[in-house]
Amino acid sequence: MATSITHYSLPAPVFDRPTRIAIVVSPYYREIADQLLAGAKAACEAAKAMYDVIEVPGALEIPPAIGLAARSGEFDGYVALGCVIRGETTHYETVCNDSSRGLMHLGLEGHAIGNGILTVDNVDQAVVRAEAAGQNKGGGAADAALHLVALARRFQASRPVPPADTGEFRVAGSDQTPTIG
Repeated sequence: MATSITHYSLPAPVFDRPTRIAIVVSPYYREIADQLLAGAKAACEAAKAMYDVIEVPGALEIPPAIGLAARSGEFDGYVALGCVIRGETTHYETVCNDSSRGLMHLGLEGHAIGNGILTVDNVDQAVVRAEAAGQNKGGGAADAALHLVALARRFQASRPVPPADTGEFRVAGSDQTPTIG
């Protein structure tokens, strides 16, 4: 006999300073992408976070686009949205694995990323997961990014402030400290 398991969602974070999110979306399957995007926008708005929407051609372009946006220093967090539907070739595995690996790599570098790239067997599965009024995986990805932004800020606030740069350095093997002036 199967039991019913309920899903628990953490309460949305509350921010004490402005928060800016980049929502990077591949509209390859436009109807699916629009639902994911609606859910992500609603989650950002509920948290009073500002967002920019960046469109890229496909799921493989999402991690590089987030990497470019991260280097700009304009964003606190990132939401990856797209859909990969299994086809007749192994391209599905490549796109799923490489996009996920790219996002995980960026996350481990310290970027707050919510992964809302659906990887499904068919369109019906995608529709159920994407609907903003249904499973709302776009909203879930935005919530994940917002939680990671809050976590990053928590750890950043608890880190001691490093001493001011004095403009001095020590050369390996030297007892003297040269001064750069």
